[in-house]
Amino acid sequence: MTSRSFGSPTVLAFFLLLVLGVGLLIGFTIRPGEWYSSLNKPFFNPPNWVFAPAWTILYVLIAVAAWRTWVTSGFKQPSGLIWAGQMVLNWLWTPLFFGAHAMLLGLVVVLCLLALIVSFIAVSTDLTARLCFVPYALWVGFASLLNASLLWLNG
Repeated sequence: MTSRSFGSPTVLAFFLLLVLGVGLLIGFTIRPGEWYSSLNKPFFNPPNWVFAPAWTILYVLIAVAAWRTWVTSGFKQPSGLIWAGQMVLNWLWTPLFFGAHAMLLGLVVVLCLLALIVSFIAVSTDLTARLCFVPYALWVGFASLLNASLLWLNG
């Protein structure tokens, strides 16, 4: 493992602020609202209160994975580029699905997101970063199924 000069707790704090900050900003400005409440939902749809704590935990894990990736290989390596790409797709999904009510486009984005998450797990050289993405992959796999089910039931 190579040690980068920016492997300090300050850089971890930066990634935590970035990931959580943008995630919270999106979550507070784009709410599910009446449209989502009116949708037919599958039997496995979790209660709304589950999403905020689940995403908070996942965003912390995503930030730790970014920090570990920065420390071990930087963002010029495939794992860093994949991390950045998945983050863009992650932040894009909520405005598409909840903001624009674009369930089909949301499904395409969440499936691409899942592919990038699995790719990150496959190519990352840091075990901690890979392990941080395992619950994220499981959750986004579930979210993909939920998105597809909502589209099927309401499309």
